[in-house]
Amino acid sequence: MQSIMVGGTTSSAGKSLIAAAICRILAKRGYDVAPFKAQNMSLNSYVTENGKEIAIAQAYQAFAAGIEPDERMNPILLKPKGNFVSQLVVMGEAVGDIDSRKYYSKEIVWLRRVVEEAYTSLAEEFEVVVIEGAGGMAEINLYNRDLANIHIARFARPDILLVGDIDRGGVFASLFGTFSLLPDDIRGMVKGFIINRLRGREDILQSGIKKLEELTGVGVLGVLPFVEYNFPSEDSLNIEEWGKDGPVGIVKLPRVSNFTDFEPIKPIAKFLDLNCGLEECEVVIIPGTKDTIADLAELKGSRLGEEIVRNAGKIPVIGVCGGYQIMGRELIDCGVEHAKVKVKGLGLLEAVTKFENFRKRTVQVKKRVNGNAVILDRIAGQEVWGYEIHKGVTESSRPIFEDEGCASEDGMCWGTYLHGLFWNENVVEALGKYLGVRIRMQEEWAEVIAREVEKRLDLGFVVRS
Repeated sequence: MQSIMVGGTTSSAGKSLIAAAICRILAKRGYDVAPFKAQNMSLNSYVTENGKEIAIAQAYQAFAAGIEPDERMNPILLKPKGNFVSQLVVMGEAVGDIDSRKYYSKEIVWLRRVVEEAYTSLAEEFEVVVIEGAGGMAEINLYNRDLANIHIARFARPDILLVGDIDRGGVFASLFGTFSLLPDDIRGMVKGFIINRLRGREDILQSGIKKLEELTGVGVLGVLPFVEYNFPSEDSLNIEEWGKDGPVGIVKLPRVSNFTDFEPIKPIAKFLDLNCGLEECEVVIIPGTKDTIADLAELKGSRLGEEIVRNAGKIPVIGVCGGYQIMGRELIDCGVEHAKVKVKGLGLLEAVTKFENFRKRTVQVKKRVNGNAVILDRIAGQEVWGYEIHKGVTESSRPIFEDEGCASEDGMCWGTYLHGLFWNENVVEALGKYLGVRIRMQEEWAEVIAREVEKRLDLGFVVRS
């Protein structure tokens, strides 16, 4: 038993969550198990202990397996920037921006070797590797360059579980169609189907399940219910799943990134379009972005940007990473992200950001709160954990930690480079007390999803003792 692959009929079918559950189940049964995704296109990333950047989903799958994330688990990360351009991260290091057309025509050969070497290294160290596919497995126009599905399946020869999302409709057609369109050698590796996100009664599916099994010769391993889990999102499609109410408003920047920073407060948060107002927000957060100066220009020219500036001081305005840079007095690009340019920020913080170095700062950090900022003043002296992923360097007055961040004189506006800040229980508790609400952080999410999967899916061929 060397590898298991969780493939899907579409993006957001639930592959990441199910792969995490299998990692947890196998780890509990005593296997040394590691996650793997050959190539991930994701706006949300994580920094490992040794300062390498990988997609956040693989990091949390590693946590589910009880191990530390490392760059082999996601050797290729593409971070979309718009206009067919993505930042290319290879083995945890940003190597530059690349046009998708060049990527698929010229870069794919050497990246195949990167993927194979990363997988082989994990397979030599761990008893089982749980592979997550990308998007839909049957992208027939991409078979010659599909690293994350077809290539890794041919290289690793895994048992494949194919997941379909019934909440989107057409689950039987999507499972049958995907299975039928797979190359012959890959189709033979499919060991079972999983129907995910059922909101209704399972018994009404039985005739469809029976027919699907007759047509394919492959069994349906089980049906999973539609349940909200606190598992990090990978792309902006998941923003549509957020609610429309709540006292915390998160600015939906056109190039938003790392919005998983705020998933622990999802029950009380909503995303704000640039053309709307503050909509009774009691707290506003400006998140990270893949292009700070471009998103600053769009925010400044919007109704929402005007309302944020007008209400600063009346309600807390918080910036994280790119959002922190946007809130400052000035941004100076020395030719790193754009041509040499100097622009005014929102002017909410006495902070100046310079982009002088092409190399990112990627590091995990622990910081002690000094109490200069509203909300955080409730946990002054306590420690928080997070990680930094940024190119710009910001000089500021009135830091909110001993050596980082910035707060306004009244503490109502503040910014930081710490991704993951709102994954700290003490920070979430402080926010809840400020708002007068209780925010329940989901405990042991990996245990919850593993129990659900183990209870509802027949994984006997996978988790044999």
